[in-house]
Amino acid sequence: VQLQASGGGLVQTGGSLRLSCAASGRAISSYYMGWFRQAPGKERELVAAISSDDMTYYADSVKGRFTISRDNVKNMVYLQMNSLKPEDTAVYYCAAKSIYSSGSYYYKFSYGYWGQGTQVTVSS
Repeated sequence: VQLQASGGGLVQTGGSLRLSCAASGRAISSYYMGWFRQAPGKERELVAAISSDDMTYYADSVKGRFTISRDNVKNMVYLQMNSLKPEDTAVYYCAAKSIYSSGSYYYKFSYGYWGQGTQVTVSS
């Protein structure tokens, strides 16, 4: 499956952005989908994930501010980000993990497919 992330940009503190991830090649209905981010000098971390049956996970740092969703008909995954903070600044990546593969959705090494990343910059 090929993934294409978009929607990043520059926004002020408190603003909102909606990231989109377009999948092609395979239907995402059989995949866990995740949004990760990586800030300069830091490890890539899981921000949010959604299972094939729409169970969601959020990192504590984004709970209540970010919402992950999926549209299996359009083969799309979204990350709605509200109340953005400067510490949200990072490159955001979408990723896919087959439900048939081993490993937890929590770990980045469990994901076999990655998009190219989109930059999110939150100014203070």
